[in-house]
Amino acid sequence: MRLFISINLDTVDELRAAQAPFEALSGIRTLDPEQVHFTLKFIGELDKQQLPALQTALSEAVADAGVQPFDVAVGGYGAFPDHDYITVIWVGVRDGGHQFHRLHDAIERRTVDLGVEPADHSFTPHATIARMDHADEKARVQTILEERDPDVGSIHVSTVELMESRRTPSGSEYRTIHTVEL
Repeated sequence: MRLFISINLDTVDELRAAQAPFEALSGIRTLDPEQVHFTLKFIGELDKQQLPALQTALSEAVADAGVQPFDVAVGGYGAFPDHDYITVIWVGVRDGGHQFHRLHDAIERRTVDLGVEPADHSFTPHATIARMDHADEKARVQTILEERDPDVGSIHVSTVELMESRRTPSGSEYRTIHTVEL
């Protein structure tokens, strides 16, 4: 099973509007806005027998973080790994980012205890909205990133989800396996 831990978004219309400037550009693939999410931790491949231990670890991590349900303002563009070499285009968190960091840090500690590799980069709360496959339109993408500042709305965060990712010919499909209430 290919797994990740996320906070899911329900601002589909706003996400579509944030994706719109990129849709006509060559080499850009926008993601299904109904599947866009904030990844707190990518787990990767995990044997099904380890699932109960991971579910327990996630519940313990959320309790460790001590985060109560909260509202977060989503918006603004960013890119990974940076604006000079773009592979991922994302929207970020305007307000409420410290709760994401507390959840991420607690999840990181508990999943490392299960043998899951720690992240090899610093955590930036973001929701991927598009991928850049080649740099033909790089200058136009950079201009959009620098000149526009989309408002993707506010979300109420009350759960953290353990998700399964299945690769299909039409892209990845996600399914909720376990939900933990804040």
